[in-house]
Amino acid sequence: MNEPTTPDFAAQALRAASAIRAEVAKALIGQCEIIDQVLIALLSGGHVLVEGVPGLGKTLLVRALAKTFDGRFARIQFTPDLMPADVTGHTLYDQATREFTTRKGPVFANLLLADEINRAPAKTQAALLEVMQESQVTIEGTPHPLQPPFMVLATQNPIEQEGTYALPEAQLDRFLLKIRIDFPSQEDEHAMVRQVTANQVGDRLNVDSVATIIKPQAVLALQRFVASLMVDERVSDYAVRITRATRSWPGVTAGASPRGGIALVRAARAHALIDGRDFVTPDDVKAVALPALRHRMTLAPELEIEGQSTDVVLKALLNKVEAPRS
Repeated sequence: MNEPTTPDFAAQALRAASAIRAEVAKALIGQCEIIDQVLIALLSGGHVLVEGVPGLGKTLLVRALAKTFDGRFARIQFTPDLMPADVTGHTLYDQATREFTTRKGPVFANLLLADEINRAPAKTQAALLEVMQESQVTIEGTPHPLQPPFMVLATQNPIEQEGTYALPEAQLDRFLLKIRIDFPSQEDEHAMVRQVTANQVGDRLNVDSVATIIKPQAVLALQRFVASLMVDERVSDYAVRITRATRSWPGVTAGASPRGGIALVRAARAHALIDGRDFVTPDDVKAVALPALRHRMTLAPELEIEGQSTDVVLKALLNKVEAPRS
């Protein structure tokens, strides 16, 4: 791909984003909205927290996405006895050479699946979240930069709470999006069952049908292009007004920080690209508002008792905050 400064890069970027989406959909059936949201996070250079029960294809999604750009994939199963060094790496003494050598942890990848992140203690969670923020790992005082692009897709089970450690709000704020993945429709589930059981022994995750479209360097060029998309001042003001409204909305005890507005604009740019445009509209902001803000708000206990959710509150808020009309 050409660099973002060339006149035809916009058309190339649109084709590349559409091709990546189509290739991932070959492996993950019936989760088009989830694919789009994960692609938005990748193009925005952000990280994703996925909430959903096991067996919905989260590992398959990350592996398929990594294959589309020939990226390195790694997976960490978070457990209560997982140590920070198990994530980042450590040094050890080699008796043969009589020297200390560094063994890099699984975090040194392009796409990292942190499975059930809330099962690890806070110290281990913090080790990963620090890497997400700094894009580097410090082992025995020596910094090791991560090779970009780098994206973490962390998962947590919303049902099983025994033996888990809740992510603090300050750490949740580091995720660009929080995605909720649900069961597919009956038709999609039927198609999935037929695909997985067709001439295949066992239930091994199969991404053979996914083609490699671009290289990691091209992903970086796409990210630079998305970051350069012009956002009208009225659109960015709309994002700020939505964010500020979460702080004074009835029943919300803690609203989104300024990172919420930043996340809205970053994600809206990527949404515009995968929607086939090189400009951002208020509808792009609306489309990403739920995943960008749902983990940055805390509801009052009485709303939770009544069965309210952050999504319900956000939808009501979006209906009240006036969008730019021209």
